[in-house]
Amino acid sequence: MSKELHIKNMVCPRCMESVEGILKEMKLPFESIKLGEVVLKDELDAGAAASLKAKLQEKGFELLEDKKTKIVEKVKKLIFQLIDHYEEHKLSKLSDYLSREIGYDYSHISGIFTENQGLTIERFMILQKIERAKELLTYNELNLNEIANRLHYSSSAALSALFKEITGSTPTEFKKLKEPGRKNLDEI
Repeated sequence: MSKELHIKNMVCPRCMESVEGILKEMKLPFESIKLGEVVLKDELDAGAAASLKAKLQEKGFELLEDKKTKIVEKVKKLIFQLIDHYEEHKLSKLSDYLSREIGYDYSHISGIFTENQGLTIERFMILQKIERAKELLTYNELNLNEIANRLHYSSSAALSALFKEITGSTPTEFKKLKEPGRKNLDEI
């Protein structure tokens, strides 16, 4: 009987490789590994669960056991994926997308997320998009219009205004900084 595990801070391909390494080291057979989620082939006994939890924590991950925490992490995972591949998605409404993917009414998801994180899903999404804009500005491969388009802003002016509101500097000022203030995804 398979066992689905939810893992906090598993937000990138390198994270998945790290978790896969832990599972292989512990000789725990698994069916799949996705962002924030592992499906084991068998249930874990108490000793193996405790050992896995400790090994994950050593690498900066956290094994999630609470239902509400799992919902919050699933929202984050979906938003990370959405922003990483935003140009591929033509969303009409974020709320409909999250409800469909998570299987709960949006008001339920939103209430749990806000209670757990202290900010709304919409605010979290905006902060993630600004972090993505910082990343793209740092690479210096796209101009501001292209970044705004990639992140589905109506114009570069709309992105610039929001960027300044959140970071305190314009995108141009940000690009000139020697030490741009970027945050790790799990710090937002």
